[in-house]
Amino acid sequence: MAALLLGTALGLAVPAQARVTRIVIDARTTVTGQALAYEQIRGRAFGELDPADAKNAVVTDIALGVSADGKLRYEVPFSLTKPVDLSAASGFLWHDVPNRGGNVALGVVERGLGDIGLVSGWQADNAGSTVIPADRATGTNFWAAVPMARQGGQLVTGKVLGRIINQSGVASQPLVVSRASSPIPYLPASLDTTQATLTIIDKETVDGKVTVGGTVPSGDWAFARCDAANPFPGTPIDIDPAKLPSNLPVHVCVKGGFQAGKLYQVVYTGTNAYVLGAGLAAFRDVGSFFRYAQADDAGTPNPIASAVKGSAVRGVSQSGNMIRQLIYLGMNQDEANRRVYDGAWPQIAGRRVSANSRFALPDGTLELYQMGSEGAQWWVDWADTARGLPTRGIFTRCSASNTCPKVFEHFGSSEVYALKMTTEWVGTGADVDIPVTRNVRRYYVGSTTHGGGGGGFVHLPATTTGASCPGNNYGRGTLLANPVPLTQLINVLRLAMRDWVLQDKAPPPSRYPTLIGGTLVEPTQAAMGFPSGVPGIPASTFLPENFVWPVFDYDWGSGFNHADATGVPTQVPPTIKKVIPMRVPKVDADGNELGGVPTVLTMAPLGTYLGWNIGAAGFFAGQVCNYVGGYVPFARTRAERQQTGDPRPSLEERYVNHAGYVAAVREAARKAFEQGFLLAADRDSLVQAAEDSTVLK
Repeated sequence: MAALLLGTALGLAVPAQARVTRIVIDARTTVTGQALAYEQIRGRAFGELDPADAKNAVVTDIALGVSADGKLRYEVPFSLTKPVDLSAASGFLWHDVPNRGGNVALGVVERGLGDIGLVSGWQADNAGSTVIPADRATGTNFWAAVPMARQGGQLVTGKVLGRIINQSGVASQPLVVSRASSPIPYLPASLDTTQATLTIIDKETVDGKVTVGGTVPSGDWAFARCDAANPFPGTPIDIDPAKLPSNLPVHVCVKGGFQAGKLYQVVYTGTNAYVLGAGLAAFRDVGSFFRYAQADDAGTPNPIASAVKGSAVRGVSQSGNMIRQLIYLGMNQDEANRRVYDGAWPQIAGRRVSANSRFALPDGTLELYQMGSEGAQWWVDWADTARGLPTRGIFTRCSASNTCPKVFEHFGSSEVYALKMTTEWVGTGADVDIPVTRNVRRYYVGSTTHGGGGGGFVHLPATTTGASCPGNNYGRGTLLANPVPLTQLINVLRLAMRDWVLQDKAPPPSRYPTLIGGTLVEPTQAAMGFPSGVPGIPASTFLPENFVWPVFDYDWGSGFNHADATGVPTQVPPTIKKVIPMRVPKVDADGNELGGVPTVLTMAPLGTYLGWNIGAAGFFAGQVCNYVGGYVPFARTRAERQQTGDPRPSLEERYVNHAGYVAAVREAARKAFEQGFLLAADRDSLVQAAEDSTVLK
């Protein structure tokens, strides 16, 4: 369907190189609320990729997505937020990467300084991938429309894995990207369940040990929708690719219903394999067009032509992983061999997104049997000793073309425990600190949850309910939500990146735990120095089967390039050849992490702040609770802590009274400011917030 949609999009002469050939402006709206007049422009970019261009050859299945003239075509929506008067523009462009196709905070730029914001689509699977919204003026969809891979005019097929977790009852359930809520985007090629397998998993440990509970007979399940009023075998799902995305998600119905507390794993032959890597190339081309082009092939002017002096690409979580993959694939070099972005800022993102292999799942979160850790995760060329892969780094290709950007990367603790980040720091050997180059700054914010908490100085929150674990049907954790924020660091880095790009002003130095510094250690309670007896944290938490998701050395089959994470996986699910050792930050006597960026709430703590939580119930009970952090408050008084056996000093023992706590916050804010990790305005507001709090009142 996408091929049909895009094949007629352009009626212009075919240029020699891959690039954006046409833009369409759908709407202009005034942005109010600031002194400098801004406007937002929404539109679409149309472009084409030439499989013969070496810069596009890395795109998996690109030759299987071309039109009759041998070019692959795409369409992506974009949004520009710019000063109405371009003479007032600063010359700095932020290109934001949407997360899972959704809208992002458009125009989150320094408007008072005249910066420009750009958002454009890149993810080419899932709901909306084949159709750009009809309401182009106001729609918030930021997918990329690309063709599906075909051979001999027929859609290619291959093995796809889907999972259903923690469900019970007779109603059918959707196949989702493991614990994430996004649907598996690939339809079955056939409704014949004899050509598929439905396996019941009784247990699955964090370190990859799987206990199989049996296989459901093919006659006892169906690709169908059912419920109590429409019992098994239910109504067969529609597997016509022409009806995508309305016929997603894929539903499975089981005779007798699903058993509570089990994991159901489906392996089936899928179809509609999007040429996903074309979406990455489209993002590259859009960034290049708005930075360098004067007009498209039809003469439509670039709305910010000649206004960009420097640019940076920015993305959070999945979007940050996309940036790392973009750079690794050499896509910071455009069709004219120019650097697309001067700066790059992948936030809370420690891997490369799975978006350039056949039947890849960009929405994955690195759970069991999900891609994302394949190949080099570090910046410099480094030997992948444990997996025996070629010596490479994320900068390998851009170093050869002199197109590497200046990089900020910042992470928190949840990225260590659930998103396998420290392999980037110490390699698959986990025995030496991998150096970073002079154009990379790494900032680790210890004791934080994924994306940071809500901040504030609240000792005991109003709710006593455990934090919600991200993902579909994962449940809650046993520990409270972690409030430690990333906001103040982001405020610093947003200004520091533009100054680094436009003025070559050096940003704050890297700050993260290291092996040589003794702040990065084995993931055991003893090596970490984690105190025993902290309320709500049993010793079993630290067992390898529950604690710290490792990197797995998967064998995806001979058709898959395990270094680049490209090609065609033929072994699904993959075998686990090896479990890669992980490292985690050392902690202080309270259990708060050492070696990272100074943050006020951890320097003047109200409790122990964790990058992990503990699953409360269901299939993953007792294990690290996905990528969500936890919080264990200190006792208020010595008598209270002695009653529970808490080894950590109470608030009164630490600070005496409210004034003592405010003084501790003031000193912490001073230190963070002097080290360059806190703006003056944030320093003052944090001290005021501590004064206004009820801590020890």
